Amino acid sequence: MNKILVEMKNICKTYATDKISFDALRNINLIVEEGEYMAILGPSGSGKSTLMQIIGCLSTPTSGEYFLSGKEITRLTPNQLAKIRGQKIGFVFQSFNLLAHYNIVDNVALPLVYQGISTSEREKKSKALLEKLGLGNHFHHHANELSGGQKQRVAIARALVTQPDILLADEPTGNLDSQSGADVIKIFEQLHTQGRTIIMVTHDLTIAKRAKRMVEIRDGKIV
Repeated sequence: MNKILVEMKNICKTYATDKISFDALRNINLIVEEGEYMAILGPSGSGKSTLMQIIGCLSTPTSGEYFLSGKEITRLTPNQLAKIRGQKIGFVFQSFNLLAHYNIVDNVALPLVYQGISTSEREKKSKALLEKLGLGNHFHHHANELSGGQKQRVAIARALVTQPDILLADEPTGNLDSQSGADVIKIFEQLHTQGRTIIMVTHDLTIAKRAKRMVEIRDGKIV
């Protein structure tokens, strides 16, 4: 059996205001093993984004237990969560989240700045990843000079540069045309064959089916 990276036990998330409370997640139990390629599928408002935020240590549950690589993280401070995010999780977002006026090498290198890696080492690692993703001729281009598909490849390189345990992709093809989207999914499939653990959140059944395992969420519950 592979190492368990994500283990969730009875995870609940409630958003409350003075007048109303809303249960975004209800008793989620989930295990993700090292090397899995999993899609979390659900319509808008199903709770899949809330689940992704908790997996990615961007949010904490109201109740339940969450173990990441065997470490209980539900009671950690925001600073401790930020440190774990930087070490263990690479994020790929629908909106790319690149810095428009940085060249793509500097965009990819950004997470390494926070880890105190030297400038020369940052550049070397960034360029190696961009080469692998077919952007070796674009080192001096700024993010705002690229197509959507190229931007998402830069975002994938940035997510991988810290060698994270998990690649977490939130609607990674949502802002792309069908060809660029297919190219991005192909990259995920290649990364999976190389042993990467990938969790992808999507509302698109066709995309979810390309993963090796599909978990469907509706009304805050896994169905």
